[in-house]
Amino acid sequence: MKGKMAKGAEAPVWALGAMSGTSLDGVDAAMVLTDGHSVQEFGPSAYRPYSAAEKSVLRAALGKWPGEPGVAEAAEVVETAHAELLSRFSGVDVVGFHGQTLAHDPAGRGTHQAGNGTLLAQVLGLPVVWDFRSSDVALGGQGAPLAPFFHFALAKHIGATEPLAFLNLGGVGNLTWVDPNQPAPEVEGALLAFDTGPANAPMNDLMRARLGKDCDEGGQLAAKGRVKKAVLDRFLQHPYFFKVPPKSLDRNDFVALVQAVKPLSTEMALATLTAAAAAAVVKGAEHFPQEISRLLVTGGGRHNATLMRHLSRQLRATVEPVEAAGLDGDMLEAQAFAFLAVRVMRGMATSCPSTTGVPAAVGGGQISRPDAAADQG
Repeated sequence: MKGKMAKGAEAPVWALGAMSGTSLDGVDAAMVLTDGHSVQEFGPSAYRPYSAAEKSVLRAALGKWPGEPGVAEAAEVVETAHAELLSRFSGVDVVGFHGQTLAHDPAGRGTHQAGNGTLLAQVLGLPVVWDFRSSDVALGGQGAPLAPFFHFALAKHIGATEPLAFLNLGGVGNLTWVDPNQPAPEVEGALLAFDTGPANAPMNDLMRARLGKDCDEGGQLAAKGRVKKAVLDRFLQHPYFFKVPPKSLDRNDFVALVQAVKPLSTEMALATLTAAAAAAVVKGAEHFPQEISRLLVTGGGRHNATLMRHLSRQLRATVEPVEAAGLDGDMLEAQAFAFLAVRVMRGMATSCPSTTGVPAAVGGGQISRPDAAADQG
């Protein structure tokens, strides 16, 4: 049974969010009952992995812009995978569809997420909110990260009473500092968010190239290697670390680090890449407006025991997976786009100066309805 958005302007609705991250492993989907302000309830979730053939199509399109060779094929993979997964859910009022980021250059060409929300709306017979980042970039923002408004709602949901931070360790890492005592996410002093640096992407790419595996399971190989200090020191001189947040990255912004570990053994290369991911987070934490006592980690990187050990040793906060707070680290980003979809439908902000650097709070996204053309949210 399909739900309807017409349940009263502020009534909570069931939103279904989908996320296909920079690690290119597959699509996460999760439902959230929300009014766009708070999280009332978490619903079912599911995962649809990309096949090896689909991954190779997506990888071939990384860094490309609309109209370039391979982009249409990548979009078809994204749309097909999402249609298959999202059609399994019932009782949905609205869908939040992020698409697959292929290129992100906010200071230049903009941002590019493959996948057409209008097509998905027709297939699912539901309103679909998509293209979440473009309007933020068009207005001078970084277009990323976008999960911070959801992190603010989660901090309230878990009953936090003092500043804490969420760390997402996906292909790229990002941090959200939250003051849960503020009344709304767009209020000055409520949030500070930014990308930290490379996280899983370089490690996963190296594992795939050298061993044909998707990741360094549990950080086991990294634990056996020695960190190449010269490479780590050079990495930390990258101009990005000296920029004041908000700031964002593309998956391929740290090519020099990838090149620098090429001559190293697999164990040493992974040890160095893992240490770099942690060091980037530690550098990022220097920008927090107030110290935190708790860092909640989401994304695949939370399963990397070596990476988590680095963070625990170098930060003066309790570092733990979001599961310690009763949250689902595998589905948190998908849940975020469910939450943001409701905010877009209701004309609420999805980013602000302290999350993306946009000059004023802005609501992003296009809304596509099954029976109408897309309109701006």
